[in-house]
Amino acid sequence: MVLRFAFGIGLSLALHASTALAASDQAPLQIIVSKDQQSLVVYDGNTVIATSNVSTGKAGHSTPTGIFSILEKRRFHKSNIYSNAPMPFMQRLTWSGIALHASNHVPSYPASHGCVRMPDAFAKQLFKMTGRGLHVVISDRQVTPVMISDPFLFQPKVEEPALLSDATLRPSVSQIHSQTVEVATNETEPTKTAAVEIEQKPPIRILITHRGQREVTMDIQQILNQLGYAAGVADGYAGAQTMEAVRAFQTAEKLTVDGKVTPAFVEALYLKAGKGKPPNGQLLVRQDFQPLFGTSVIIDKPENALGTHFLQFQNVDAATGKGEWFGMALDNRLPGPMKKRLGITLEEDAMAFDVTQRTLARIHIPDDVRQRIESLLSEGSSLTITDMGLGPETGDGTDFVTITHAGPKS
Repeated sequence: MVLRFAFGIGLSLALHASTALAASDQAPLQIIVSKDQQSLVVYDGNTVIATSNVSTGKAGHSTPTGIFSILEKRRFHKSNIYSNAPMPFMQRLTWSGIALHASNHVPSYPASHGCVRMPDAFAKQLFKMTGRGLHVVISDRQVTPVMISDPFLFQPKVEEPALLSDATLRPSVSQIHSQTVEVATNETEPTKTAAVEIEQKPPIRILITHRGQREVTMDIQQILNQLGYAAGVADGYAGAQTMEAVRAFQTAEKLTVDGKVTPAFVEALYLKAGKGKPPNGQLLVRQDFQPLFGTSVIIDKPENALGTHFLQFQNVDAATGKGEWFGMALDNRLPGPMKKRLGITLEEDAMAFDVTQRTLARIHIPDDVRQRIESLLSEGSSLTITDMGLGPETGDGTDFVTITHAGPKS
């Protein structure tokens, strides 16, 4: 049953009788803003819960596109950038000044200084539906979450009730030929399958991206030190001591002695240390707006861009402990220097068929890391995959913030 309430032209709120909307109910909703359509849509999985017209940033003050989450909520707020302009029902997306907020001027074209303006009535209703940490995706074109099933995607690790073994009743030797076996039992009412108890935990945020040069250098320093080459403190900065250790390793292994950290050098170093293939990706986890842990992962075909993908986990079944993932691929053109630094020669088409599943198939995560993530996974957890790395908007008091870029392929 769907009840639809109109608040004005281009504005509606669809309430599903079986869906909790209030922030206190912790419904793992997500908000998608389209700059092309000047629209905002609230989803529960792939079900539309609410829609509204909006007004995003005008020329010179363009609203950034990407993956955000609500960092702060204030019913009454004034801009500290634009002459104390009122921003009622403010929901902050970045600490640099981007937010959702109510306005009495929401034209059908971009008119704000970068924020997403919403009609007063809708902003008030949306404020009641959301909580800190709820994800907001801003895109040029309209994107829609779809359910994605893939063996890569995590599922909660739950302990199922222990079952009695089906032991076979066997007569004693003296009874085998002389008499039948009679077993006395008490009849009991049929029992229902017990629901799996799922501990309520704060959702986690997972980011998978390429490793930065500093992470690679730290690994090189650690391995050189383990092999007896004094590379100094593993701080990720290649100073004179690290370069001397690199040359010493090259000399000992009969490599070209030039002090350069090339892919061939890194492969030789990992092989010597018995560490297998050098990792080229990293997986980072946050919880409650703070870093939790990180690890290295392997990305196949590193010359192909990962693309930018966002997935959210929800609808956990109380009987099985399993849930569903809903995801989308976002347009994101990589700057030329970044492509060169990462060795990317082919960009991903966000609108291609099964684009997210193809990216998932290229990522390999250690089993112990997978088990740890699955022990932490809970309703509303999310996964972001991107080539962009840790952006400047990600920091203290944020989830992972990924800024995307539109434009022609370079």
